[in-house]
Amino acid sequence: LDEVHWSGPPDKDEAGSPNVVGAIALAKAVTVLEEVGMEAIAAHETELMEYAYAKMKKIRGVVLYGPTDNLKNKVGAIPFNVGSMHNGLVAAIFGSEGGIGLRNGCFCAHPYVKRMLKISPEEDRRLTAEMVSGNKADMPGLVRASLGCYSNEEDLDLFIEMLGRIAKGDYRGKYVINRATGIFSAAGFAPEIPANLALYEPGQHVVDRFPSEAS
Repeated sequence: LDEVHWSGPPDKDEAGSPNVVGAIALAKAVTVLEEVGMEAIAAHETELMEYAYAKMKKIRGVVLYGPTDNLKNKVGAIPFNVGSMHNGLVAAIFGSEGGIGLRNGCFCAHPYVKRMLKISPEEDRRLTAEMVSGNKADMPGLVRASLGCYSNEEDLDLFIEMLGRIAKGDYRGKYVINRATGIFSAAGFAPEIPANLALYEPGQHVVDRFPSEAS
């Protein structure tokens, strides 16, 4: 290669075919947000959070993190745990039995989440050593429900109902954890993954535990 001729920006910084569909979709989304108004969206999320927190505070065993009052300056994310249940197990039950997708873990904010969980430096070192060794079964974290401008009280009623059932141990399935990933899934559920895309052999580092009290 004797010489290179660069295009001017932005072309030289955008390798490959541009994401035309993505750019058009983004422009449309921005237009819709401007039409609705960010103040209206913020007020809607605040109303939903007040509705959710009022009900969650009444469920025995649910632990809430972060501010739970004066929610006007809070974004629509509700972090919580259920008693001593693993955050991954709670999220798996929500997904498998409630059809509700929740995030769990430390949300790319590990120091902050560890501080909220009051994990001591000694415990932090122990957990880190376990994870580095390949065992993520005890990985700490929270469960997070996220609200959007499309969420409504009916959505939250379904969420609250499922949360109450989980807090009482009233869930049907038996769940297993993959120790290598720390991910829970319903026992017997094995999605077909092509061999060339699989990270682990079937059954590797999997233990069967956490049956429901009803099973």
